[in-house]
Amino acid sequence: MDQSPLPPVWTPPIGDAVKRDLCTDCGISRMATPGWCGHACQFLKPDYPAMETAVHGRARDPAKADEQFFGPFRKMLRAALKAPRPGAQWTGIVTRIGERLLETGAVDAVLAMAADPADRWRPRPVLVTRPEGMAQCRGMRMGYAPLLALLEPAAAQGFKRIAVVGIPCQVHALRAIEQELGFDKIYVVGTPCSDNTTTENFHGFLSLLADDPSTITYLEFRADYHVELRFSDGSEKRIPFLLLPLSKLPGDFFPLTCRTCVDYTNALADITVGYMGGEGEQWLLVRNERGEELLSLLGDEVRLAAPGTGGNRKAPVKGFLKNTERAAGGLPVRGTPDFLRPLVAWLMPKIGPRGLEFARARLEMKAIETILHLRRQRPKRLRHMVPQHVWDLVAPYGLTPGEGER
Repeated sequence: MDQSPLPPVWTPPIGDAVKRDLCTDCGISRMATPGWCGHACQFLKPDYPAMETAVHGRARDPAKADEQFFGPFRKMLRAALKAPRPGAQWTGIVTRIGERLLETGAVDAVLAMAADPADRWRPRPVLVTRPEGMAQCRGMRMGYAPLLALLEPAAAQGFKRIAVVGIPCQVHALRAIEQELGFDKIYVVGTPCSDNTTTENFHGFLSLLADDPSTITYLEFRADYHVELRFSDGSEKRIPFLLLPLSKLPGDFFPLTCRTCVDYTNALADITVGYMGGEGEQWLLVRNERGEELLSLLGDEVRLAAPGTGGNRKAPVKGFLKNTERAAGGLPVRGTPDFLRPLVAWLMPKIGPRGLEFARARLEMKAIETILHLRRQRPKRLRHMVPQHVWDLVAPYGLTPGEGER
């Protein structure tokens, strides 16, 4: 075991990736056992009922409200830190959980993402060993980074209790190999993820949003149908979704992996921290006993409430289905005439689905995307990649398995 002192935030040397089809470079192919990809990868043959049972003690129950959409959970909450952390993407709940785990000695290290020193938007996998190091992990990154490749260096340091902050494809892979890693305890804080892209593609997107994209310091797709931008001079800007220049992006802007993800809500995490159902605040899905423990670390620092809901998702989801069917395998075409977009953009936050209804709509849209894009580009993968709960989400819209798809 290496006893040399570590900095509070550390990226150890890691190996090269093994080239794979439909790969988000979770990091396993860079480990000494790249063959684990065969049973760990979310994009091969996921078995969510078995994995949910192994992690949470039971699989999602369609009879329980919203589990068909969001996976197993004990509590679903709207949340915000009473004292938001500067530089956090929302109020800083994930950052604060990591800090508290290290402050209390519950873990030896947190595996998370920080910014690349040369590019604030490029993710860099890091081992955080002191509470103050979590501040470097605040905010959003865009791109792929091999987080799980840090499991081996963490073990080599003699760490026995770790936390992992990851997106769904990373968490699925972690859960598949968890019992083979030798750690005494692993806490998993999950964030929802969808529509990731390469850092290079993301810079192209930023260049369409501002005359000087280097001044953009913050970007968030909000549940009020706007993208929020913040700039280095302190100014802010909100752009309605319908007015985004998506038609100027290349058709492969979002890789096929991210257009066919079947686990938007990170169902295998102990706690999922997102925003979709938060109505302007954060949204928590506490999934098991470890998730309860993680939330309890925040004590009275966090304000909690029941999530709200409003509007009706059916018409927007039906429109999304038709739009995606018309698209030629790339980004959905824009169905609203230019002269109507400002009006529709103004109306959507007022009459469109909100809160949990917005989250349900997004899950159904993701399920539709998954099936339609796989049918076009990887039809032989449908049978193995798409779990039953995804088919159940799209059934009300007339999408059913064809021959050989189940």
